[in-house]
Amino acid sequence: MATSSNPHNVLVVRFSALGDVAITIPVLYSVCHAHPDTRFIMVTRQWSAHLFIDRPSNLVVRGVDVTNDYSGPWGMMRLAHELHGQYQIDAVADLHSVLRSWIIDAMMRLRGVKVARIDKGRTEKRQLVKGKIRRQLTPTLQRYADVFGRLGLNHDNAFAGFKQATTAILPAKGQGERWVAIAPFSQHRGKEYPLAQMEQVIARLLERDEVKIILFGGGNKEKRQLAAIAERHPRTTSLAGIEHGFTDEYAILRQCDVMVSMDSANMHLASLTGTPVVSVWGATHPWCGFMGWHQDPQNAVQLDLPCRPCSIFGQEECRYDDYHCLRDLPPELVVDRVMAVLNTVQQSQ
Repeated sequence: MATSSNPHNVLVVRFSALGDVAITIPVLYSVCHAHPDTRFIMVTRQWSAHLFIDRPSNLVVRGVDVTNDYSGPWGMMRLAHELHGQYQIDAVADLHSVLRSWIIDAMMRLRGVKVARIDKGRTEKRQLVKGKIRRQLTPTLQRYADVFGRLGLNHDNAFAGFKQATTAILPAKGQGERWVAIAPFSQHRGKEYPLAQMEQVIARLLERDEVKIILFGGGNKEKRQLAAIAERHPRTTSLAGIEHGFTDEYAILRQCDVMVSMDSANMHLASLTGTPVVSVWGATHPWCGFMGWHQDPQNAVQLDLPCRPCSIFGQEECRYDDYHCLRDLPPELVVDRVMAVLNTVQQSQ
């Protein structure tokens, strides 16, 4: 519980990326629950502000346009001034630690505000991708919790996941159906399982009559690709062609028995609903600390190669120019893991 020595108005900063913002939710909501007398102001981008549904009563989410309304250093300085004046900020939890947030940190420190900043473990991560160390690094969830801890704010693990179970954009789940969500895309090639191999996964899963596939994706190219896959396979629906928001996605994921995802934001969205995820890893690795909240490490599908991980975020080009960490990963490995999860779910019901 909050005490007189705790800060009263805590600014929390994380602008992007989508998955990293989603990871803040289990920690932030639990900190809010543990300190009901403290107000938390989460500042993020406008689109990622919509992730924060069912907010604790002491959480304010402020979505800002850092490209136009608050662009550049002067924009960040003006944003810091506005936030301090509007919310009487007396502590900052910087969960981003980039130039934008550093400017806010500096402006707040000039006003006597205490600032705690995330330790991203950059040195360890460089050693990991260079092969100098081969071990699990501190998970990002713990790094976020440590920031609040340095402000004297513990968290109580009160967050139990979003419970939305209904949405009008898909028909209700039928009796005995097994819904498998599949999110085959990622921002970087080093984290994306070849689509032709993923389609083999889909075909194998659909051999079970009770399985229904729901495809997740975003951009115009992805919409066309997923629409084509949905046309080729029965009991397959692409959400990419249906207008929806995060609330709808949470509701659908809540009904899914399992999701197949890359090391991407979709893994973290599914995690927020308590849905088990079979995650596919290529250039990156769970050791980097970005495994989904409460996900079983056994459901991480990957090849044990000496060159992995070669990237923390997946953006580097493959040193062998063939991405064999993904291309050589048999679809059967993914299918077998999904089947194991479906069997476990069936036995528990």
